[in-house]
Amino acid sequence: MTKRLQTYQGNGVEVTFDPNICTHSAKCVRGLPAVFDTRRQRWVDVDAASADEIIAQVAKCPSGALQARKL
Repeated sequence: MTKRLQTYQGNGVEVTFDPNICTHSAKCVRGLPAVFDTRRQRWVDVDAASADEIIAQVAKCPSGALQARKL
């Protein structure tokens, strides 16, 4: 079953997450835990860090499931 793409916007950045290709390496959660917290229903809080910090962390996603761009 294909899961839908999730989009989070705010703080000058847009983050998209494709759960269908995530390999659960947890680099996002370990790198910016205030932004990426799987215990929350909306697990990405784009207001918890600067756009540049979020973009830099998302770039470390090995699967490409996370993508980010400045708004």
